[in-house]
Amino acid sequence: MPEDPNSIVVKDVSFSYDISEEDSGKAPRPALDGISVTVEKGSYTAILGSNGSGKSTLAKIIDILEVPDSGRVVIFGRDGGDDDMFWDIRSHCCCVFQNPDNQIVGTIVEEDVAFGPENLGIPNPELRERVDQALKDVGLYEYRHKETAALSGGQKQKLAIAGALAMRPDILILDEATAMLDPSSRDDFLSLVEEMRILKGLTLITITHDMTEALRCDKLIIVNRGKAVMEGRPEEIFMSEDLWKYGLKRPVKFNFAFEIAKLTDSRLTEDDLRSDESLISALTGMLSKPGIKEPVVPEEQDKKEDGKNVIMSVKGLSHTYDGSDVKAIDDINLDIMKGEVLGIVGESGCGKTTLISHMNAIFRPSEGDVIIHTADGDLSCRNKKDTMKIRQNVGLVFQYPEYQLFEETVFKDVCYGLKKMKIPKPQMHKMAYDAALKVGLTMTEINASPFELSGGQKRRAAMAGVLAMNPGILVLDEPASGLDPRGRQEMFAIIKGLRDSGTTIVLVSHNMDEAAVNCDRICLIDEGKIKAVGTPEELFREERAEELGIQRPRITRFSGLLKKELKKIYPQIEFGGMEFNPEKEARAVVSAVCKAGEADVQ
Repeated sequence: MPEDPNSIVVKDVSFSYDISEEDSGKAPRPALDGISVTVEKGSYTAILGSNGSGKSTLAKIIDILEVPDSGRVVIFGRDGGDDDMFWDIRSHCCCVFQNPDNQIVGTIVEEDVAFGPENLGIPNPELRERVDQALKDVGLYEYRHKETAALSGGQKQKLAIAGALAMRPDILILDEATAMLDPSSRDDFLSLVEEMRILKGLTLITITHDMTEALRCDKLIIVNRGKAVMEGRPEEIFMSEDLWKYGLKRPVKFNFAFEIAKLTDSRLTEDDLRSDESLISALTGMLSKPGIKEPVVPEEQDKKEDGKNVIMSVKGLSHTYDGSDVKAIDDINLDIMKGEVLGIVGESGCGKTTLISHMNAIFRPSEGDVIIHTADGDLSCRNKKDTMKIRQNVGLVFQYPEYQLFEETVFKDVCYGLKKMKIPKPQMHKMAYDAALKVGLTMTEINASPFELSGGQKRRAAMAGVLAMNPGILVLDEPASGLDPRGRQEMFAIIKGLRDSGTTIVLVSHNMDEAAVNCDRICLIDEGKIKAVGTPEELFREERAEELGIQRPRITRFSGLLKKELKKIYPQIEFGGMEFNPEKEARAVVSAVCKAGEADVQ
């Protein structure tokens, strides 16, 4: 294979992870199976695929964190199989992984960022300048003297990114590196690395499940079962009907556009997908046709009336971490209604995880209280005697489910809490199987080791362990983070089913699209205080969202741009008066233009 100095070339690479002793008789399924890809120097490439497809393994192969079983990797002319080239390649290539805790080695923020360049032998004052600049780039400079253990999940993700930036790499690989960032921080970070790519000739490779993020790239590579199955420009890939087969889907605005194309007997081209302007122009042309058939709007089922009773009360809750003089949460007052899905949103580090950690007495209130209202009376999180009953009533699933999994099999893991409750074995087994099946785990997965599961399966296993305790309230911290589009859809179907069966859900999320669709109410936290509480209809109205400084869902922003263009053609269209919902917003545009088109014909 020719050694191209201007490309990363992966040729016929296969790789399998070591298998455990108990599975030594089984043939391992290869994580990569003869994969071949090329990434041009200075390009911006996204690697997409379902959970377990081999994306992260491919990143490790490029970064020489793993060595192929067969095949060859050449990084800008340097042979990855040459031991003499190892440190040269590693010093020019950095990878930021999905879980930042796996990359943090320092106890103080600035020490952690300095670790990489120090090991490269970077002297002062350049070392100091690199650390300060990297922390400023990700918005953590003011936290430079803080302990890394005191950072929020989103702040730890920023710290891992800062550590990579301080290395001044030629190649930066982002493995779901923005998954735990709030929308504003995510956009700021992507703008930063894209600017660095242009100014410094950085080669940028991103592994993501966010299809809108993938739209920013020059090239997409779809990986499935360890093979590269599709490759091309974003607009070319998103024209394909095969995406769902690989656990993926089009960006939400493209789905909207394709539905309009079907409605109007029109066709979209790659040129139509190149920008918002070209897509809006194409859709405006389609919707200007007279006599368009109005779409059928499915009837909505009446919402349950059981959401009117308060099931949890947060009263005057404040918390300050040791060594800090700033309150992580400050005077939080919030009522959670029985049977509702309450979303908790806000920027990274605003106090979301601190708040929910008080809800089942992981943190005991020092100021204020959290009261759980049960049929047998009220339980106080300040009262140590109530702790066991609180945890039976309030289940908490963390953003990293692997922290909750520790037994030999998923079944034993799900049974663990029930054992502590001294449930008789026949009843315990039934409750464990019911919980596992409720979240969609198969019998094979139930009997497997939890550490052999994919990210999505681990989340389900952790959720099953909590659900087996039959809590009336389920608190989920970023339950869909890191899942592929199909996995996200399945996760929210599970959450909807739990809500419909009477479980109250508290859902922490950075994804405004998902919060708008899946939550009955949303609580916005800002710098440890509640900034607003209301329905999605109330919070995501354009004027209110602007006032609060939050991003509206993507489809709503896009349909708003389309409305403005259509108003120029049909000034008589009235879009207002509808309850907010991304799907309804999209249908409102089509429906109003259909009626206007019919009026034109008449």
